[in-house]
Amino acid sequence: MHVIGTVGLPGSGKGEAATVAREDGIPVVTMGDVVRQETADRGLDPAKDHGTVAQALREEDGPAAIAERSLPMLEDRLEQHETVLVDGIRSGVEVDVFEDAFGDAFTLVSIEAPFAVRAERIDERGRDAGEGDGGEGLAARDERERGFGMDEAMDRADVVVENTDSLEAFHEAIRSVIRTGTDGRKRAEAESEP
Repeated sequence: MHVIGTVGLPGSGKGEAATVAREDGIPVVTMGDVVRQETADRGLDPAKDHGTVAQALREEDGPAAIAERSLPMLEDRLEQHETVLVDGIRSGVEVDVFEDAFGDAFTLVSIEAPFAVRAERIDERGRDAGEGDGGEGLAARDERERGFGMDEAMDRADVVVENTDSLEAFHEAIRSVIRTGTDGRKRAEAESEP
């Protein structure tokens, strides 16, 4: 059993990592799907009110609410698959949920890219970096995500993948993580090198 979690700011490449996992036959549980479903259940627009509902869920049911709601989906997929990827971890509290549930079988991967690179990617996807989700600019989205505790989650990553090279290089780095649990650039190893 292996559960791979991804964390990263908007436009860093989490969606691409999920695509690579799916191409390799790895099921993906997207924490954002929990929020989208809750948004629809509340009669709101998932495209416009996603961030508001994500924040509301955490305020109403605690900071681990979304991670806890995703556990049954992960456990269901693990019944038939050796590896599952959980996309969209946003806080250290959520990391705690997955570490408590899966122990050493959980690997947290931080996908990182500079602001300018992420803004360009979002623009290329047809979403202006100044007009992100529901008119919210990228800087505001970053601030909201950091408000959930994303910096702490990223700091706790077992593996860091810098997504600044080609798409092919990024895909290969993610495949390496999926297949071996590391891409050879664990933060602790990188920090201990002279």
